[in-house]
Amino acid sequence: MQEATSPKRRSFSLYAVVSAALLTVGVIVAILAGVSPASAASLATNPEAQVMVFMVPLTVLVLVMLFEVARFALRNVALPAETKPRRQVRRYWSPGHNEG
Repeated sequence: MQEATSPKRRSFSLYAVVSAALLTVGVIVAILAGVSPASAASLATNPEAQVMVFMVPLTVLVLVMLFEVARFALRNVALPAETKPRRQVRRYWSPGHNEG
């Protein structure tokens, strides 16, 4: 019998509702602030803004990966034992009716 290495997963619906609410609030704030694609494009001519738009998501991605590796390493759960690959069972094939 296989034992689960992680606790029972929580429902993802709470996270989905919170994410949707934050997205909606962000859109409303952007509309009220008068942010439009044209005004955002004028900011993109600045080299510092271009570097920031590239580096911030990349840095967040690297930090999340480091967090996940540390979380797994500090969990102190034994890794599953390696098993030898199964040998292929050779089935003797013989031609059927009107074959070979």
